[in-house]
Amino acid sequence: MKILLILSDGTRPDSLEGIEFIEKLKRESTYCMAAQTVMPSVTLPCHMSLFHSVDPSRHGTTTNTYAPQVRPISGLFEQLKAAKKKCALFYNWEQLRDLSRPGNLSYSEYVSMFDYGYEEANEKLCEDAVKFLNAHDVDFTFLYLGWVDEAGHDSGWMGEEYMNAVRKTCDEIERTLNALGDEYVVIFTADHGGHDRSHGTDLPEDMTIPLFFYGAPFEKGKALETASIKDIAPTVAHLLGAEAAREWEGRVIE
Repeated sequence: MKILLILSDGTRPDSLEGIEFIEKLKRESTYCMAAQTVMPSVTLPCHMSLFHSVDPSRHGTTTNTYAPQVRPISGLFEQLKAAKKKCALFYNWEQLRDLSRPGNLSYSEYVSMFDYGYEEANEKLCEDAVKFLNAHDVDFTFLYLGWVDEAGHDSGWMGEEYMNAVRKTCDEIERTLNALGDEYVVIFTADHGGHDRSHGTDLPEDMTIPLFFYGAPFEKGKALETASIKDIAPTVAHLLGAEAAREWEGRVIE
């Protein structure tokens, strides 16, 4: 089994309504359109919680500046490495380099959104990920796409620029999945939502995220009432036969 985790930063579930690709995912996935992220609903704390399955108050990163853990918790990359799994990371927001401790990744690629532009950086990452994964045997890949969040900050969540970024990002994800075929279990989610031109609060608009599990062994068309961003790491570890860290708080989605 191979797993591809795709995260579109700042993508609210209600921004996905009516997109044909998303409606197809609903029919073919186990999914939750009311999954919850963590507080503060800020990018790096949310990602640390995704990969370490605890709240920011436990892992210690509460802003977009990484804080070395006082009481270290093994993250998903570390647990998969211990299980002799190969992992890859593709990202266009540089702070995510701290999601993995040194020595746990088989491959990583960073494409600067500032140098390439936000839309172009998304496209390049997806193209490069497809090329790499079609040529190499990797067990778990994380593909991060940052354009939607930037559009929210620039023009406001649910505004015209934001919705355009959502639609084009979904198109890019669909092309990526089509190019990879059916070899992968795909998880698609976001780190947080947003309101006005910001996020970070406990408002439902900030805290609610989409979460899709596509591919065997997940049931098609199964809508979950609740789920958490902290459930992703335990689920990935379970699927790949790796141990969950003792401290992890999330549950395995089945």
